[in-house]
Amino acid sequence: MAIKAGVGTKLKMSATQPTNWNTVNPIANITNITGPGMSKDTIDTTALDTTGGYRTFITGLKNPGTLTFTLMFDSAGYNTLKNSFDSDSPYYIQIELPDKPSGGSHGSTFTFQGLVTEIPLTIPPDDKITCDVTIQISGSVTFEQAA
Repeated sequence: MAIKAGVGTKLKMSATQPTNWNTVNPIANITNITGPGMSKDTIDTTALDTTGGYRTFITGLKNPGTLTFTLMFDSAGYNTLKNSFDSDSPYYIQIELPDKPSGGSHGSTFTFQGLVTEIPLTIPPDDKITCDVTIQISGSVTFEQAA
């Protein structure tokens, strides 16, 4: 398997569940994406009669985490994010990585629902306007390997 750079990654958002993600336009001008930041709680099950001197654990609830990304300001992309922020319902989100094999139909994807929780603008006098977006993921994250 070849290692890939992130150039070509697409982030798509939709208020309704798409039947075909290829019909959803990606948000343009994203410079970096961090997440999904999934984690899992653990529950300590160490008892007084536990042997070996090590604590023991079982798994608890899973946290799908957050997704963060930086957008170089683009009114169409910002409008999608603002609509999502104003909505009380989670949006459908897909990240497609640029690892599509030759002749394949798509790169690896992460698909989930999320709520936009932060969209602060940074407006410097001598640089590009950016927006550092935070999305709280809600529910499970589905990973599909490139095909």
